[in-house]
This record gives sequence, structure tokens and C-alpha cells, in this order.
Amino acid sequence: MVSLPPKGNRLIKLTVNRAVLLSLSKLPWWILRLTWSAVPPPSLKSFSETCFFSHKGDDKVSIQSYRVHSTITSRLANTMIQSKVVNKAKHAQSLVFDVQIPKGAFIHNFTMNVNGITFTSSIREKSAARQQYAQARARGKAAGIVRSSALDMENFKAELNVPGGTKVQFEIHYQEVIQRKLGTYEHVIPLQPGRLAKQLEVDVRIIEPQGLRYVNVPNSLGDHFAGITTLSKGEKKAHVSFKPTVAQQRKCPTCSATAVDGNFVVAYDVRREAKAGELEIFNGYFIHYFAPDNLDPLPKNILFVIDVSGSMWGLKMKQTVEAMKTILGDLRPDDLFSIIDFNHNVRNWRDDLVAATPSQMEDAKKYIQGIHPNGGTNINEALLRAIFILKEASRLGMLDPNSVSMIILVSDGDPTVGELKLTTIQKNVKQNIPDDVSLFSLGIGFDVDYDFLERLAHENHGTAQRIFGNQETSSQMKKFYNKVSTPLLKNVEFNYPRESVSDVTQNSFHNYFGGSEIVVAGKVDSSNVQHLQSVITATAANAGLVLETLEDVEGLDDFLKKEEHADPKFTEKLWAYLTINQLLAERWGEIQLSQFDLRLSRTPPLPSLPVAGHRGSLACPPQRAEQSPAHPAPMPCQGPCPPLPHFDNDPHFIIHLEKSQENICFNIDSEPGKILNLISDPDSGVAVNGQVIGAKRHENKKLSTYFGKIGFYFKNKGLKVEISTETITLKDGSYSTSLSWSDTGSIIRKRLLVSVKKDRKVTITMDTEMSFLVLLHRVWKKHPVNVDFLGIYLPPTNQFSSSVHGLIGQFMPEPEVRIYNERPGQEPEKPEATMEVKGHKLTVTSGMQKDYRGDRVFGTKVHCWFVHNSGKGFVDGHYKDYLVPHLYSFLKNP
Repeated sequence: MVSLPPKGNRLIKLTVNRAVLLSLSKLPWWILRLTWSAVPPPSLKSFSETCFFSHKGDDKVSIQSYRVHSTITSRLANTMIQSKVVNKAKHAQSLVFDVQIPKGAFIHNFTMNVNGITFTSSIREKSAARQQYAQARARGKAAGIVRSSALDMENFKAELNVPGGTKVQFEIHYQEVIQRKLGTYEHVIPLQPGRLAKQLEVDVRIIEPQGLRYVNVPNSLGDHFAGITTLSKGEKKAHVSFKPTVAQQRKCPTCSATAVDGNFVVAYDVRREAKAGELEIFNGYFIHYFAPDNLDPLPKNILFVIDVSGSMWGLKMKQTVEAMKTILGDLRPDDLFSIIDFNHNVRNWRDDLVAATPSQMEDAKKYIQGIHPNGGTNINEALLRAIFILKEASRLGMLDPNSVSMIILVSDGDPTVGELKLTTIQKNVKQNIPDDVSLFSLGIGFDVDYDFLERLAHENHGTAQRIFGNQETSSQMKKFYNKVSTPLLKNVEFNYPRESVSDVTQNSFHNYFGGSEIVVAGKVDSSNVQHLQSVITATAANAGLVLETLEDVEGLDDFLKKEEHADPKFTEKLWAYLTINQLLAERWGEIQLSQFDLRLSRTPPLPSLPVAGHRGSLACPPQRAEQSPAHPAPMPCQGPCPPLPHFDNDPHFIIHLEKSQENICFNIDSEPGKILNLISDPDSGVAVNGQVIGAKRHENKKLSTYFGKIGFYFKNKGLKVEISTETITLKDGSYSTSLSWSDTGSIIRKRLLVSVKKDRKVTITMDTEMSFLVLLHRVWKKHPVNVDFLGIYLPPTNQFSSSVHGLIGQFMPEPEVRIYNERPGQEPEKPEATMEVKGHKLTVTSGMQKDYRGDRVFGTKVHCWFVHNSGKGFVDGHYKDYLVPHLYSFLKNP
């Protein structure tokens, strides 16, 4: 809000959009206050500017330069818009300055320089701004206050009368957090200078510590400017430049009008190696970005509640019908849905939720097509009807426990029938809607009470969007639906060690939708801890997930401190942005800026987490396999490891005989691509198989082979686990959930726990009966011979049935073995002996093999007696008898 004394014919009028004032009321404590001051004291001999520029009067106004500079540091964008203007006329002219900034952006600096006099500004708290505005008007001073809003932008507008010959520079700085939508971050810069500029430039720099997956600049300004934008991209940085000449700005070679009129867009996404997200810690704050993919969608239970009152007649309804046809066609077979349409009455397409079969979807499209808008608007009854249908479906057991329930309200007006009081409608919805149901609101048109629809959504775990009733209504509706059409997780919880962090922003989320991103921030005591660890729990389509991440608190220091364009306070500013918006959501319409300073330090403390080891290192959650009290999963050892049956390396099998305290070893020289059965226990319903891979080339006339993929089949549970050197996947029928080796986390399904330790191991625990350990061996990617491979270890406590068999399984009931007559071998360091087993007398060689549980790189040497010829005589039959056709096959006729 601006208040300046008029002088002569110099009039200054500033208008800020209503939603902008709300945004201004969100400003964090470090932002300047918005009263005008002058350096030196203003004589106001001249005053003017435009940024998205128009004028009133003669056409003798020249834009000397128009510059937009943006720097994005880890999704936080700092944008500066600067324009220099000259009134070339001899007389005064009235000019209009009209800037668009993104909704929710924080304006933190605003200056005007008029013939060398600089005016600075700051932002008042909302009620104080209104009071000052009223006082200024009463004294006859020029003043401005908020007004109308656009779809995704806010208008910041000033009108002023400028004497001839005046030179003005206007400069505004604002910050915004760029949100990920449909898999992309989009930085949008409105470019509407209104006329040709002698110098026009847009300069965007992106710094993303995670690394950039791609950066592109869509041709949003049209083909007229094709080829003018330059883009350079590195691993973690990018630079975009747009500098059209005056000739290039012209609509045509002889035109005086500018073709620069639209949005300049930079789109990008970052690299994501870990499903548990990325922890960025800098200057005493942490930011946790979470955007997993490669997950099966959760089933949806969705009710479309559509306003068909008389005000929807014409283009609005036509576009809504077109959008709904596409949306209905995009439903998945596992989804349940129905439609409610309402005017003064409320009608159901179906009384219950129905499966999204082709025939049901076709019937729904025909029903939508036949709607004829008329009558009033009964929002209250329509929403309560939708809530009732969802509650009844849940009571009758129709809903998948892992499904996501949502209501999408489409309306263009205020209630005119039934309950009219907006606060009562909000209360009715809040009291009746189940906690696991989300409400999304689409407000169509310019006259809709969008604030009411936004409150409805935010109070009930949803979001709202304004949809303008025009030719683009259909595409706007479909784009919004796409943002919520793919729920991947529900009940997402972020946990951090309480003694290491404080003032954590919202850390519990009802849903995570594909293509979006969850961001959590907080303060971290970097003086007392070296690492920060997080534990994320969530429900996926067919399993529970536990994801962990560990990050060095000084891991980004070298990169960010050396990067000249990086914002050194990006973590602090992003934390403040999230905190303030969270407080606004909790006290919708009530919180004033003056309350923020008091409340920023009052974020509820995080629940205590169990801590083990050094300070700040989280112990595993109780459901983790490593804490199973009856049968702990095999873990990498500190010091000598107790012997376990296992295979590792080329593939070396080591069978530990508990009775004789001997280790028997043998190799299997199978061909790459073959699948060997390791354990086959049809009575217990467990099969374990390994697929052989080969080295990159032969060495010493021999091709080394390894296990590159291991499959576990738990038939009685209907579950399969596939472990390769790239991913770990749990399958349940048509559903699957995956983790990568770059994750630390767990998948829980039907009391089967699959836990991944980043780049190290996978433990699989079935109830308390069985557990398995799989180790990952990474090699240098450019190694001329070696490849990545897997090893597997089994504890002797696994409770298999007496019918268990397989290359390893046959030794679970330990055979009688006698080793005697030790004597010198062909090589002095490798003595020989005679071994009696299963009625065979075998010559075995003493040697050392590696156990990699304690040291994955060099291994620990274990003495064993080596059986030659692929274990012939020790293994039942020939090793080829253990070949199976599939990764989940049981062994036939063992």
C-alpha cells in the first residue's frame, strides 16, 4: 500500500490485488515493511514507471530497458523485474504500471528511482495497511489497495501522472517456491511490456544440488521468437537467456507494436536416485524433497459432484461435459466411482459406487451428456450426499483398505438453495466427512466465491483451483484432474530425531500423487550432529513402506558456497515459506502478519524416536527385520561372522555343517541366462532361484559366472520378490512395489518384510519363520571384465519342512559327513582329504573362500573343503537337475 502527497499534476496510485494482499500478509520476518521513503527526501519533481506497461496520453513514452532476472536455488526462485522508462513528451502523461507475480509469492523489495531520487518500500500487516489506506483517502492523498485476481497470477498495479522529460526506473523483487506438477517444475515469467523496448532481456539461472535431469524452454511466446532463446546446461546448473532485438520484438518488419506478449516458461526436473527423497542441509536448516515414482497407483474411490444450476448453461456446461468424458475414460479398472449432479435438487447417477468398467463408464458419459442446466444451487446437500455414499460404501466393506477416497466438487456460484450460510456449510462438511476422504474444489468462472471453495478444500485435505469459464475450461479441468488422478501413497509420515531438529513444518500427509512433490523443512542443530537421518512410513498399493535417508549436515557446503549465483539463505527462506503457509491453513482468514513472529518458533515438537549409536542416528522401527526377537535376520558382522549356508562370487557355495563344524564348498559352472533352483520347499510354499550372468569377457579361457538376479516365491502368501543388481521388487498379483539399491527402506506386505540398506544388502523376513540376506557387489562400471553381482546367506534357524530341497535346501537337514586321511595335494598350500557323504567317497581340497557379510569389498576368509566338478557326489544328482524354467519355479522330482 502506497501513500504519497500529491503535488501539482503528479498523481501516484498503486493498486494491489486482493489475493496479493493475502500473499503480502504471508511475508516472513526478514522482509522489509512497505511504507514509502525517499533518498533524498522526496520533492516528487517526477515519478513514473511501468513493468507490464501501458499509458494514458500521447504515445511519446519510451522503454529504455526491460530486464527480468531469476535465480532458482533448489526450487526457490528469486526474481527481479526492472524497467527504465522515459516520458519524451513536453507535457505530463498518466501511465499505468501493471505487474503480474505468481500467487503466494513474497515481494521483498520494491523501489522506484525518479530522476535520481530513489523511493523504497515495504509491506504493512493487513489491518494496518487498510487503516493507512483509509487515512490517506480521508486526507485526500493518493493511495492504493488490493483488488481482483487472475488464474495463477496476482496483479500489482500503479497509476501515476508523469511530467515531460522524466526518467524512471522501477524495480521489484519477489520470491516463490516452484512446485512440481505432473512431473515438471515450471518457472513462469509474464512478459507484457506493452511496447517495444530498446533493450529486453530475460536471464534465468538454475542451481539444483540434486542434479538436473532435463531443462527446456517451451515455445510459449509463439513461433515469432523461435531460435532466439539460448540454453546451456551442466550437471547441476543451467542458464537460460532471451534477448530479442528491437527488430525481433516487432510484430512485423514495419510494425510499431511489440510481439512480446505472454508467458516466458522454463521447465525442468531434477535427478532422483533415492526413493526416500533428498535431504538438503545448509546454514542450519534442512529441506527434505520427496517425489518417489515407479510405484503402482492406489485404487481410487471418487465421487464427482457437479453443479448443473442455471448459471452453468452454455459454454461452461459444454466444456464441463467434454472434460468429464475424458476424465471418466481415464479411470482405472480398480477404481470405484459415481456422479452426483445438483441444482436446487440433488440427483445420483448411481446410488452406490460402481467399478470403472467400460460399460459403466459409457453409461456415465451418456448421463453427463444429457444434463440440462437450470434452477438454483444446493451445495450443502450435494456434498453431504457424496459423503454419505462414501461412508456407506466403507461400512459395507466395498472399499479396498489401501484405496484413496476423494470428492471433486465442480461449481460456478454461491449456494442459493438450502443452507446458504457458508460457514455452516463448512461446518457441516467438516463434521461429517471421514478423516481419510479428501475434498477438491474447482471454481468455474469469474464470479464464483473462490475463497469459500478454497476453504472447503483446505479444511478437508484437498486443494482448490479456479477455472475460468471459456474455451479453455475443458483443458483446465483435465489438467487439474491429472494432478490427483494417480495417488501413489497414503498416510505418509516423516520422522526425524527430536534432539537434532526443531521447528519442523508439516510432516504428515494424507496422500502423495504421482508427478508432485512433498517438501518438509526444519531447523537442524548442525553444531552438535554430523548427520541427519529421516524415516518415512507410508502405505503403497500393495504394501507398507519404510524409507530411510541419511545425509551429512555439511554435504552441500562446498558446492553452494562456491556457486556465485546460489542463494545462501534458500533453506531458511523455504522453511519460512512453508511455515507461514501452514499457519495460514491452520488459522484460515484469522492470522495476521503480526502473529507470525510469535508463532514461527512454536511448531509442535516431533514425537520422540528411538535413538541408538551416536547422537542423531535413528534405530530401525520396531517392524524392521533386524529387530525380530525370535529370529533376527542375518546382518553384516563386526569381527568374525558365524558360518551360514550361502553362495557368493563365481558362484561359490559354502555349506556349513553344524555337527562337524566343517565348511564344504563347491562351484557351479552354469551358462549365463540359466536359472538354478537354490531352495524348493513345496510344503512350506517357498522357492528361491538364481539367474546366472556372465562376466564381460573370458579370462584365462574361462568365463566367470555370477548370480545377477534372485527370485523368492512365497506361494502361501501369493507374494514374489525379485532382486536384481538394479532394483528390489515385491509383487502381489498384478500389483508391484519397487525400491532401488540407492534407497534405504522397507516394504511390508502380509507379514513379509523386505528391507533395503542402501547399496549394501536386502533382508527378507517371513513372519518369524524364515529370513534371507542378499548382498550387492558393485564393481567399477568401466571394468573390462567384472560385473555387478549378488550373494545370498541363510541362517540355520530357518524353519523349512522335511521335504526341502535345492542346491542349498538339500543341506538344511544336515547330511552325515566324515573327512579323513588329510594329505599333501598337488599344490603344497592346498592339502587333500577323503570325504564320505551320501555313500560316496570324494577327494576334496583344503582352501579358503570369502564370506562377504562383514566386508563387502575384500570379504573374510573362511576355511572350507572344496568339492570339484560342480559338487558332484556332494550334491544330489547333477547340477543340471536343478535348472528351472522361471525365477519362481519349484523344483520338480527332487
